[in-house]
Amino acid sequence: MTNIHPLLKTKAYRFIDQSNLGPTFSALQSFATDDALSISVGERRSPTAARLWVHHDTVVLGIPDARLPYIEEGIAYLKENGYKVIVRNSGGLAVVLDDGVLNLSLIFPDSKEVNIHEGYEAMVSFIQFLFADLTDRIEAYEITRSYCPGTYDLSIDGKKFAGISQRRVKNGSAVQIYLDVSGSGRERASLLKEFYKIGKRGEQTRFTYPDIDPSVMASLNELLGTELTVSDVRDRILYKLYELSGSMTTNPLEGVEIEWFNKRFDQMVKRNEKALENLT
Repeated sequence: MTNIHPLLKTKAYRFIDQSNLGPTFSALQSFATDDALSISVGERRSPTAARLWVHHDTVVLGIPDARLPYIEEGIAYLKENGYKVIVRNSGGLAVVLDDGVLNLSLIFPDSKEVNIHEGYEAMVSFIQFLFADLTDRIEAYEITRSYCPGTYDLSIDGKKFAGISQRRVKNGSAVQIYLDVSGSGRERASLLKEFYKIGKRGEQTRFTYPDIDPSVMASLNELLGTELTVSDVRDRILYKLYELSGSMTTNPLEGVEIEWFNKRFDQMVKRNEKALENLT
């Protein structure tokens, strides 16, 4: 197991699978869950945690997206195409989630002592480890014309299939990645390209929004010539986490964690109401 990041080598993992909860499972619930887990892991109530989640036909905006000059029209366009819209509490810009996109959160302790880049690098290391039998060409660098571009974009041959964000709460950190497993990366990118076109209308803005080229994005199946499903990748993640630790628990949120979740969920709802107030 060479090149495995030290943060991944833990005595036990707590595995929470929320990848099959269906269309009624809200992304607001997801981000509140990660906050609650971050507090719990940071306080050493919980071992290092891994959570899987899928959200159907949802566009998750970043805070700067909500400040587009014509954001009302942009959101109306997304809703007309059947997408729910929320604003997240971690970094980054708009991403597209659907039933072909698997999200993974790795929640680590000691965020006040561990450099923020370590969390990103641990996730990169894990994804390379996860698919090592299929490819050794996964690289991490910014794909500038992708949606939600960032230093830790994951790509194969210059085409992005995953993006990573990180949120730190108390003494825990949730490193979150979306993995385009199946479907069309180009179609997802085309949706957001049009969203930005409508939301900006060519106006000068203080914030630089991405100039999306849909051809630089693809799913893993498109890149590898595979027929992976979200369930396949879920199983891979479970096996690899067990290989790294040798111990796995599957406890859901419990006790005070549920209180933390409820508080964070209420905060997410209020934050979204404020960010999107008076919008369609």
